[in-house]
Amino acid sequence: VQEEKIFAGKVLRLHVCTMEGAEWLEEVPEDTTVEKLKERCLKHCVPGSLEDPKTVTHHKLIHATSEKVLTDTKTVLEENIQDRDVLLLIKKRAPPPLPKMADVSAEEKRKQEQKAPDKEAILKATANLPSRNADRTVAHHNMRDFQTELRKILVSLIEVAQKLLALNPDAVELFKKANAMLDEDEEDRVDEIALRQLTEMGFPESRAVKALRLNHMSVTQAMEWLIEHADDPTVDAPLPGQTPPEATAEAAASSAEVAAGPSSEAGGEEAKDELTEIFKKIRRKREFRPDPRAVIALMEMGFDEKEVVDALRVNNNQQNAACEWLLGDRKPSPEDLDKGIDTNSPLFQAILENPVVQLGLTNPKTLLAFEDMLENPLNSTQWMNDPETGPVMLQISRIFQTLNRT
Repeated sequence: VQEEKIFAGKVLRLHVCTMEGAEWLEEVPEDTTVEKLKERCLKHCVPGSLEDPKTVTHHKLIHATSEKVLTDTKTVLEENIQDRDVLLLIKKRAPPPLPKMADVSAEEKRKQEQKAPDKEAILKATANLPSRNADRTVAHHNMRDFQTELRKILVSLIEVAQKLLALNPDAVELFKKANAMLDEDEEDRVDEIALRQLTEMGFPESRAVKALRLNHMSVTQAMEWLIEHADDPTVDAPLPGQTPPEATAEAAASSAEVAAGPSSEAGGEEAKDELTEIFKKIRRKREFRPDPRAVIALMEMGFDEKEVVDALRVNNNQQNAACEWLLGDRKPSPEDLDKGIDTNSPLFQAILENPVVQLGLTNPKTLLAFEDMLENPLNSTQWMNDPETGPVMLQISRIFQTLNRT
């Protein structure tokens, strides 16, 4: 008996298949290498194929169950192949042929043709064109001028609308209703449930109101703010840009006294005075309210409170834009926001001559829309989509764009 047969490992019966449909059993010891097993399989299914040494490397064995490609240098035991396992003998795919030099050159040429020109190529191609110094800052200022001019138009149209509405006998009642609607402004309200939760925790009501307004009515964030500022000596100071409750009460009392004062002799004058007082109340309620968080953040940079409030008013409560305004030329100025357009200018005359605008100016809702857009320009989209005020705003925009291009 030969020695290698005495000490031979366990013999495994393996079921081998090919892509062409051939099937057979191979009996090999478990210490046989995958490469040797592959040679035996090739002898069985492709007679004479081993004359070419590349034939073995161009084939691979795959374990059917695990879909694993077997490594040539490992043994059947190391690959954890069991008796009765199924193996697949597959020819490897030939690698794609290397591109010819002519093809490579053509591809590189195509890429170069599609490549965007560099600065030198642009200057060379445009050398004969007349030079025009286009300043990007001018376009930026033109956009600013557009916003400023539109605001001036609204200021002047408000004055015209007030004069027209004063002639309407029902104007007083209409604006009383509008005034009542403004009293229900959501921005002045405080979430009563959130306020009660904080006061039940032991926080003073005035301090809890301030914390809620600073943290957009979030109870959790307001509570964290109250705990963090418990020892702050300025914790009970009113928010920047907001009137203390006492001053608000005094203003309301004084306006009530004016409204209840002696009436004029004529009924028309009395109605006109009452309407004027209502206009003043509406304007007071539409006064700009700066974002407290933005005020605090900008004041921490070293800016004065009044400057910060002015910057936020000019830039519609946008903190980043307000910071750029404070660091830049500070145009437009806060005073520019209250100036109207030249009433003799062709632009304003064209707006007043438009029939849609004329009809809209007799509608109290249009006046309220103009007032709202002055202090809250971001609400312009809402009024543009309104069936009553939208056509008026559209005509104003068209007239402005038409005359601005001429």
